[in-house]
Amino acid sequence: MQNKRPIRIALITLVILLIPFIAMQFTNEVQWTIADFIIAGGLLFFAGLAIETVTRRIKNKTYKLVLLVAIFSVLILIWIELAVGIFGTPFSGN
Repeated sequence: MQNKRPIRIALITLVILLIPFIAMQFTNEVQWTIADFIIAGGLLFFAGLAIETVTRRIKNKTYKLVLLVAIFSVLILIWIELAVGIFGTPFSGN
């Protein structure tokens, strides 16, 4: 059963990535490149693996909640930064 978990996480990642792929077929507002799909897929897959590991191995509910919030927060911050660059470039001179 343990060997099926990464496959399940990969399938969930693919389903999530279908959303922008399908949107690209109907509007020009969504313009992802192959690199965007690879980066987003890797980010989602490894976040899913981290979530799976935490939920299986951490028994203390408080530690589990803190770690899950941390994983989700890092995922969202990286996703937002890649999408719109809210943090800016440290060497941009602005």
